[in-house]
Amino acid sequence: MIPARNVESGTAPNALSVLAVAERGSMYDPSAVFYMSKLATGPEAADVVDITAPAAENIRRVAKAKGEEVEDVTVCILDRPRHEALVKEVRTAGARIKFISDGDVAGAIMAASQTTGIDLLLGIGGTPEGIIAACALTCMGGVFQGQLWPRDDAERAKAIDAGHDLDRVLTTRDLVSGENVFFVATGVTDGELLRGVRYRGGGAQTHSIVMRSKSGTTRLIDSTHSLTKLRAYSSVDFDQRAPADGPPV
Repeated sequence: MIPARNVESGTAPNALSVLAVAERGSMYDPSAVFYMSKLATGPEAADVVDITAPAAENIRRVAKAKGEEVEDVTVCILDRPRHEALVKEVRTAGARIKFISDGDVAGAIMAASQTTGIDLLLGIGGTPEGIIAACALTCMGGVFQGQLWPRDDAERAKAIDAGHDLDRVLTTRDLVSGENVFFVATGVTDGELLRGVRYRGGGAQTHSIVMRSKSGTTRLIDSTHSLTKLRAYSSVDFDQRAPADGPPV
């Protein structure tokens, strides 16, 4: 089994430290294409969405599948200039928008959860984050769809040379085909999904979610850590805080 790791860092809400594990060779290799167009939603609308359809159509399908009005649908989108047209389309359709500043793994999970008020994730983000999000949605019964999005002609040429079909819709199963997928995330900062790290005298408290596809189990875990004891045998500097910001993705 091999892990795929990612840290959605910074001081903005919903920063996570995540880990996804599946059988060796079952995770998609994006090669040289770092970005992809993404769609994610929960099990209620998993069978009706289509990343190749306009955003407004997917919003209508999600609303119908959930027994809601379009105005009740909330779409999670990374706050980036490249999404200007998408934001306009979502607003014209009448849906609401939840902007996130960095890392869309949390956004995909929130779109598949019944407790966050998010119904759909749309937009362009990192391909590694898409693969990790697909692992989480495999455990949750949601759906993830993606299409590789080369940033320039050089990256497009590399993708084609590597054998990638840029028109292909990558499904959840394309991104992670394993039958025994694990996903874990720990909150770094507070968000709709998890609480951030709380530091106290000599220790810290963390809030994590742990999921397994084979059993369909999801666990929320509150942990208390004694930094004094951890320092005795670990090379990690547990007093070190996360950087103030990180590179946008």
